[in-house]
Amino acid sequence: MATRAKVSVGTVSNVLNRPEIVAPGTRERVLHAIGELGFVRNDAARQLRSGTPKAIGLVVLDVGNPFFTDVARGAEEAASEAGHAVILCNSDESPQREARHVELLTEQRVHGVLITPVATDLASVRRLRECGLSVVLVDHPTTELDLCSVAVDDRAGGRLAVTHLLAEGYERLVMVNGPAHVHQARERCRGAMDAVRKARRPKGVLEELTVPALNVASGQRAGEQILARATRPDAVFCANDLLALGMLQTFVRTGVRVPEDIAIVGYDDIDFAASAAVPLTSVRQPRQLIGRTAAELVIAETMTPAEHEHQHVLFAPELIVRESSLRARKR
Repeated sequence: MATRAKVSVGTVSNVLNRPEIVAPGTRERVLHAIGELGFVRNDAARQLRSGTPKAIGLVVLDVGNPFFTDVARGAEEAASEAGHAVILCNSDESPQREARHVELLTEQRVHGVLITPVATDLASVRRLRECGLSVVLVDHPTTELDLCSVAVDDRAGGRLAVTHLLAEGYERLVMVNGPAHVHQARERCRGAMDAVRKARRPKGVLEELTVPALNVASGQRAGEQILARATRPDAVFCANDLLALGMLQTFVRTGVRVPEDIAIVGYDDIDFAASAAVPLTSVRQPRQLIGRTAAELVIAETMTPAEHEHQHVLFAPELIVRESSLRARKR
């Protein structure tokens, strides 16, 4: 690049880092050479030379979801202890945004990536592996042998939720679920159906209502749809707590009593679940532990790749029962 612009290497460095001290004509010549050669600044190398922390990437489905906030906190704590920084990226459940983040992290030469993939084909994960990066799947179990994964048994979580509702005596259930391409949504629904079969109930006892996103607004709209029905369910299992809290808001606003008229169970047990207007029954995941474990695995692989053995960590979920689903309040 310096040769192409007919300047010294020091001048190129000044253009990139202190452009105000370079004469306009020289600066333009260097920038033109940069454009012709397709130069990409290696920020990771600059960080290593300056002694600042190494970096790992974390790509999550929705940074506004407190579940992923807690996962990120756990990852950041483990990374910080090992002298690494975390670059947080939000795919917003979009394959296109995820692909852009993956490209950015690759250009930044991060040491590894923690990712909750949007699609089931794992195209972004394969791209990272092709670039030689260590990858850990987060909240997405896998049978792949060339990478690690850390997740919770979502199918078991779905079984816990619906088994509880059936045991409480509810007979008309709706599962408000996310898009079919979201792995967690599919597995939680499979578990819910398992519970119906195990209880020897008719398949029609549980209906699936799909919403476009796993957020509060979708929960509110799903609540409105349920209230508009001539025959309403007596219990709802939501694929995450944000959906459940949105639905609870709709019910409270319209005078529907929870659980006297309709019971609600959520998933994730975020901090807001216990402090809701009606404390929310929810399936708990060890959110920070998921992030910490994933970060420890990816850092271990980057430090000793030849000795690293891939692990598939699967935590067990736990049902936390609160007022929103207890049949006893109907007496």
